[in-house]
Amino acid sequence: MNLSLRNRVAISFIVANAVVLLISFSVFQYLNSLNKDIDEITFKSNRVSMLTDEIRISAVLILKRQRELLSRGANEQRVQKIINSCESFSSLLHTLDGYYEDPEVKKTVAKMISYVDSLKVVLSKATIYSRDNAGMASISDLSDKILETFSDLQDIQISQEVKKDKNIKQIIVETKKNMMIVLIIGFLGTIVLGLVVPGKIALPFKKINDAIRELQDCNFDVSIFYNQDDEIGEIAREMNKMIHSFKVFDELRTDRISVERRKFDTLANMTKKPVLVSNAEGQLIYLNNKMYDILNFESQDVIGKSMEEALVPQSIRESFEIAIKRRTKIENTEIKILAKQDDENGSNGVLGTELNESGEDIAGEVAEQEEVLFNGYANVIPVRGKDSSLDYYLMVLSTEVFV
Repeated sequence: MNLSLRNRVAISFIVANAVVLLISFSVFQYLNSLNKDIDEITFKSNRVSMLTDEIRISAVLILKRQRELLSRGANEQRVQKIINSCESFSSLLHTLDGYYEDPEVKKTVAKMISYVDSLKVVLSKATIYSRDNAGMASISDLSDKILETFSDLQDIQISQEVKKDKNIKQIIVETKKNMMIVLIIGFLGTIVLGLVVPGKIALPFKKINDAIRELQDCNFDVSIFYNQDDEIGEIAREMNKMIHSFKVFDELRTDRISVERRKFDTLANMTKKPVLVSNAEGQLIYLNNKMYDILNFESQDVIGKSMEEALVPQSIRESFEIAIKRRTKIENTEIKILAKQDDENGSNGVLGTELNESGEDIAGEVAEQEEVLFNGYANVIPVRGKDSSLDYYLMVLSTEVFV
């Protein structure tokens, strides 16, 4: 499926936002779940604590009224008060039993409820206006058992509080762990999207950039391969057309330059005068046949080399140096080209100063014996370009003064 660059960027943006929203929603869900669990545990703990306080008060009240019943004697009002306290105590125990699922706690609460029910039965059968020592002893014994069972319940509740704290800590740790896993997955997903999506978008631009670099190096044998039918594909097709046009133009230019060079070579050889051309850096770029014959050079020995490397005569080098330095025409400079001679070591070069046995300078005598290949004049004509580095300098030699 071919998507435009705009649609791909839009889809990437939507996917990135969806990932961020998914991570945010997951984190929110974990935090909300943690909050609900902690609220539930806290509410249950607070409710159990309130019930425990009420049960403690009821137990103390039963114990107080039981003592009062034993010390002052039984009457209808005292018996009814302690029965009412037992009913309230039993109701609180039944409510407390609904908050626990631990069998040990349920067993303890059930035992307390049985003791309270037994106390109510004993109180309902007790003689109201006469002292019954056996019945009073049973009431005292049941009250002590209720108090003892309540103490056991208190110990169990303390251990339950410790378990509750551990449970809360475990819930927090699990929530942190899950949140961390979600964040790591989201982070890795973001990295993958950050590597894949920009790469998919930037890859065609890299291809275009590489093609432009090749064009800067005058390499026209390149093309941009991109088969997507989008904005970048349109740019790639237009770039390929432009590169093809550049290649055709370069071939035509090369052919034209080759033709012009052949024309120049033909004209330079038709003049029957020595012709030499250099660029603005003093490198030789052309010699006609007459100049090759005089200097006794081969084209591979001089073309593209500096005049010093090619061992061009000093007079010619000086003329070119002046013309290049001034960027002006040099007229009728005297040029003298001598034949090269081999010294005793077999190397070619200019003869140095020599002394005879009497110490006299024989350089002049040697110079007189040298063969003169050319003795005449030279004109250096600059062909200026847009920049001084693009200048060319044409030298024409003649045995006669140029007019």
